[in-house]
Amino acid sequence: MKLVTFQDSVRRSRIGAVKADGHVVDLSSAYELYLRDVRGEAAYARLADAVVPPNMRALFEGGDRSLEAALSGFEHARSLAPHATGVHGEPLTYATADVHLKAPILPKKFFHTAGNFREHHDEATKAGFSHPVMPWIVFFQNVDAIIGHDEPVIYPEHLTQELDYELELAVVLKKGGKHFTPEQARNHIGGYVIFNDITARDIQRREMKSGVFSFCKGIDTFCPLGPWIVTADEIPDPHNLAMELRVNGESRQRSHSGKMSVKIPEILSHYSPMGYSAGDVVSTGTVSGVAAFSGDPKAWYLKAGDVMECEIEKIGVLRNRVISWQEAYGHKPEALATQESLR
Repeated sequence: MKLVTFQDSVRRSRIGAVKADGHVVDLSSAYELYLRDVRGEAAYARLADAVVPPNMRALFEGGDRSLEAALSGFEHARSLAPHATGVHGEPLTYATADVHLKAPILPKKFFHTAGNFREHHDEATKAGFSHPVMPWIVFFQNVDAIIGHDEPVIYPEHLTQELDYELELAVVLKKGGKHFTPEQARNHIGGYVIFNDITARDIQRREMKSGVFSFCKGIDTFCPLGPWIVTADEIPDPHNLAMELRVNGESRQRSHSGKMSVKIPEILSHYSPMGYSAGDVVSTGTVSGVAAFSGDPKAWYLKAGDVMECEIEKIGVLRNRVISWQEAYGHKPEALATQESLR
């Protein structure tokens, strides 16, 4: 399934699955209908709310039971007429134009892998970046910076002049745990999602003088995630996926998930002493082709109006536009306005 979080016409947050024709099935309503009409359950409303709640993290916290229930509801909805309704007369299926996709999940923790693709490490070295991108390291992403498909990345021009992109494959966990082996890691994987690791390179260079970085990647809207989570059963080999990032239609990053230095089971096992919760997200590192390490970084750094498209085979395309602070908030940043007034 392709699992989404969406807002309906009255801005309720719901979870759904995307049909082949692009329509979105409301999974909570679909499972409730399935319980009533197929299973003959009298307490269908209470059971549906407990097993397939309208919240993606709660769904993953239910593990295989909830994911299998969601699939049962989805398949039942697909067997019905296009305009079928739920048990309360509510829409069961929505046209994509009638909903607003949000980030598919807001995890409790977001584990961030850096330096896992040797090609990215090599290009950083050739570009003389201020600190080596050693394979491989982990830090935490700011979950409050997460945005979804077609939501804007806001350019904080008072903070950075070197805004960059990083295409990554990320894993969503369906099972928490600690201290497990790479062989056991496969039982924890619930699905895969596209992540664009937006980075302020000038801030990053300053941070890396101390050997750590976080602020450069954790600024508001710097964490596009989406457009949906593809469940693990649909991607039997996550190390066999083509990857490409485009800016305004121009290919910037093009590689393959098979080029990871450390594979996903080893990554998950290595971080497990810190403890996972169901619904946590783990990124796996970016590929070569970022602006900072190109032949002409100034020409490649992002600017207001640019449209990024992150594509990973078997998952889809995550698209986000960069907008100025003024477009987002109707005024220049106070810090920038103050600087200009002092000139």
